[in-house]
Amino acid sequence: MASEGDQDRNGPGPGSAGTEGSGPGGPARTAAPAPAVDPKVAAAVAAAEAAGPASGETVRIDSWIWAVRLVKTRSVGATACRGGHVRVNGERVKPAHSVRVGDEVRLRHEGRERVVVVTRLIRKRVGAPVAAQCYIDDSPPPPPRETVAPIGIRDRGTGRPTKRDRRELERLRGMEGPSPEGR
Repeated sequence: MASEGDQDRNGPGPGSAGTEGSGPGGPARTAAPAPAVDPKVAAAVAAAEAAGPASGETVRIDSWIWAVRLVKTRSVGATACRGGHVRVNGERVKPAHSVRVGDEVRLRHEGRERVVVVTRLIRKRVGAPVAAQCYIDDSPPPPPRETVAPIGIRDRGTGRPTKRDRRELERLRGMEGPSPEGR
């Protein structure tokens, strides 16, 4: 049995009157409970953290934007860095620039600017749910898509378009062929 001296060093035991809500795990926490996370996502996050850099190590910016799925390939990320489309904390960076937790990364890609704040460093490409937990997305909303009616869709079973039909489709699509005056 433990003596009183042991209790002072280890805190109140399970049978003593300690802080309300405390139990065998120690004193009660005041923080809010963590949101429920899918077990598969939790396992993937754990695997990503295990594969990530050790404390004190850094990750290249081109590798990080690829790993968190902001670009499709690492070479596209490196090309974007060389082209000046990637900024870290407001400065243009080279592909080998080291990124740290808390950095703001701005990426212009596919006609849109993405603004993200780094929350976790990873080296390996991970699934989309895990990748989304590695940054905070502060990007402006994407521009609305143009609502254009599909041009030149023919009904099924109407057969091959005639020359006249084809020219009308090309005119509607804006693909003007040779003008009649040039003949």
